[in-house]
Amino acid sequence: MRPLWIFALTVFTAMVAVTAWASLEANVLVGFQRLLADRWGVATLFDAYFGFLWFWLWIVYKEASVGRSLLWLLLLFALGNLAMAAYVMIQLHRLQPGAGADALLLRQAA
Repeated sequence: MRPLWIFALTVFTAMVAVTAWASLEANVLVGFQRLLADRWGVATLFDAYFGFLWFWLWIVYKEASVGRSLLWLLLLFALGNLAMAAYVMIQLHRLQPGAGADALLLRQAA
């Protein structure tokens, strides 16, 4: 599971860095307006948000709480891959030593 932890941490760090870098050029709302003015920008947004919804379906499956699942949906829509990486790191942190991929991916009995 260490390679997955390293990948999630790399994604998290890269997303923080690129978000900070982009915010130095323009406010997120200005960038969003530019994105919406371009058809490929709109297509990219659809692609990204459908990807967030696919990931969220796994969260719904994993989480026992509807409220927690909805909170993660909001985080995914607001933060994208930053939230995805954080969720994976949290799940990895909760694993018992030596646990396999099934412990990460599947819902655990309460």
